[in-house]
Amino acid sequence: MQDYILMGIGIFLLVNTILAVITVFKEPRPVTSIWAWLLVLNLIPGIGFIIYYFVGRKISQSNIFHLQTQEVHGMQDLIASHTDSNRKQKNLDQFPPLIQEMMTLLFRSDFSILTHHNQVDLYVDGDDKFAALVADLEAAQDFIHIQYYIFTDDEVGGPILDILERKAREGVEVRLLYDAVGSRSLRPKDLNALRDAGGQVSSFFSKSPFWIINFRLNFRNHRKIVVIDGQVGYVGGFNVAKEYIGKGPLGYWRDTHLRLRGNAVKTLESRFLMDWYASEKEKPKNFDREYFPEPKVKGDTAMQIVSSGPDEDMDQIKMGYIKMISLAQDHVYIQSPYFIPDESVFETIEIAALSGVDVRIMIPCKPDHPFVYRATEYYAKEILAAGAKIYTYDKGFLHAKTVMVDGKFASVGTANMDMRSFALNFEVNAFLYDRTIVADLETAFYDDIAESTQVDEEYFANQSRWKKFRQAFSRLLSPIL
Repeated sequence: MQDYILMGIGIFLLVNTILAVITVFKEPRPVTSIWAWLLVLNLIPGIGFIIYYFVGRKISQSNIFHLQTQEVHGMQDLIASHTDSNRKQKNLDQFPPLIQEMMTLLFRSDFSILTHHNQVDLYVDGDDKFAALVADLEAAQDFIHIQYYIFTDDEVGGPILDILERKAREGVEVRLLYDAVGSRSLRPKDLNALRDAGGQVSSFFSKSPFWIINFRLNFRNHRKIVVIDGQVGYVGGFNVAKEYIGKGPLGYWRDTHLRLRGNAVKTLESRFLMDWYASEKEKPKNFDREYFPEPKVKGDTAMQIVSSGPDEDMDQIKMGYIKMISLAQDHVYIQSPYFIPDESVFETIEIAALSGVDVRIMIPCKPDHPFVYRATEYYAKEILAAGAKIYTYDKGFLHAKTVMVDGKFASVGTANMDMRSFALNFEVNAFLYDRTIVADLETAFYDDIAESTQVDEEYFANQSRWKKFRQAFSRLLSPIL
């Protein structure tokens, strides 16, 4: 009897291995991801296939956005004014050649228009950011388009929902788009008042109340976009929940968010509309100026709004990060709660550090996802050997996603420095070309260093063997975290 049981187990494991190979290789994917999934499918026989079915499959052709360019989303005038007859961006000559390369890359990969004369306000504290947002929502007269990965009906989200409801009753068009998984605590009844008032609500990639039973679970809309009357826009790392004002288990929340005025708001609005119509499965419209009015406020900041996601063949934001870092001549400052770069990004950072560029990377001192944090520690330890400086933010939880280069240009947005943001999540970042704004970002970074601990090789060498094992094991699975 025992022999039959052992034979049955052997046959099961053999079949499991064969099916694992067939399953993983039937879709094109990076080699690192192939090995990571083979490890999962074989270490957890049978159950691994259930995990893969929910979070391992690539996005299907039926779920890819199939959206046209921004030209059908009210951007005709802006595109025409910023490109020539050969579909090349105009007015780049005022920038140094290396920065022109950066702008050209983002335009060619994402058709991201370079907009000039924007005004940017920087927020690194949740109370300040939400105070500004509430004031802008209260002042709305025409429309409010609001999109967050996490939106909760708590002491932060509840008052915002009340404003949205009131504004909808006043005749303001209100559209709220949230991610079904990130906002899983948001119940349908929490949104009834807004709907009854005439507001429109949609959840990304799921209409089912059972968010876990979702075969597109692995593809999340991580974007945070707000556009008010086409005049004010918000983009950055803060979601809508009480932990983002420091009232969660992780304590004080350090993040980075931007408030925009100027033509960049038009490109944010275009992105919102594309996401909205993808979620609603409606055919996109050709919009007139109702959502794209001329800006009333003009500033001095040039910028590009860049989006990326699994619906695209290119990882646009990742390529932007690589280009930024490769152009660095003096310093690169990076903040990310999850530092799990793929090979191309890691090598770019490594080359910069080995070349004598002052590379400083700041990560949290504590995990919000322990398994992911161990992989972050592994890569932080590895990049130390190239001469980079690693800081752990001690004041609370660091959630900012910022990259600053040479005091000349920077990126702020929703994309972490990790493989999930590069390939699986739908993300949006602002790439800014303004020394004043970059100086403000770098000043905030220096302030954060004062609240951080610089770690070295000895710090990692003194960790327990068990922790080192978890770091190494997490690294093996990093392509699918």
